[in-house]
Amino acid sequence: MLAAGPETTLAVVYARRVEAARELAQRFGAHPTDDFDEFLGRCDAVAFAVPPDVQARLAPLAAAAGKPLLLEKPLALSVAAAQQMVDEIDQTGVPTQLMLTLRYTPRIRQFLDQARDFDAFGARAAWISGAFLPGSPFSTPWRLEHGALLDVGPHVLDLLDAAAGPIRSTSVMGDPHEWVVVTAVHEGGAVSDVALSSVVPGFVWECSLFGPAGELHAPQAGEDENAEVQPVIAAEFAQVVRSGRSHELDAHRGLFLQRLLQHAAPPSGARD
Repeated sequence: MLAAGPETTLAVVYARRVEAARELAQRFGAHPTDDFDEFLGRCDAVAFAVPPDVQARLAPLAAAAGKPLLLEKPLALSVAAAQQMVDEIDQTGVPTQLMLTLRYTPRIRQFLDQARDFDAFGARAAWISGAFLPGSPFSTPWRLEHGALLDVGPHVLDLLDAAAGPIRSTSVMGDPHEWVVVTAVHEGGAVSDVALSSVVPGFVWECSLFGPAGELHAPQAGEDENAEVQPVIAAEFAQVVRSGRSHELDAHRGLFLQRLLQHAAPPSGARD
């Protein structure tokens, strides 16, 4: 967890293990700590990069201390925990921003601009990778326990909701630990389907709209996209902090996506 602050150091890093905090802090010339109260005392705003259940516990504490929040998706591991987290943040009035990284890329913003004038009656998306396979940095305990639906589902459902119209209902088939398909019905009648898996070697990503005018495809990522996106996120969060106004992609957007995922809960035959 990283935060900018008014101290002589440019940033402060908190982790539950001080060794982990030191390792990351060295990269930024930052102050490391495993004391969350000390962390909050040294910072003006907080960016979270922790498991969802940890975020759900710590974000309200940071909000109560008056710190604007850059939150990860999913907000929590359940709708109930996400709702409680958002309620507690709302009581403080601090602004929030959500790390839906696709939405900060020039290619996706251009795609969404085009989608506004595209009359879609169908959509298709896929996020298929080996992210949960052994040796991957994304093969972390909470992801392995809860599967691709909770991990990459927010990215894809958010994008389809923005491109094809507000999603009104979702249903699911399959096993989120292996392969899961989500069907979404949008306001206006469009129907979209999503294929998700994080245990297939390689990488497949797509998002396409279909309608009377033909097809509209979201462009693939460029080689330097990550380098482009991080400054955009930082600049827009800085504006959130300065203005005191939440980003369009905020904690309430995260709660909406969490509810969609809950409604698309795996069938009883899926692995626990």
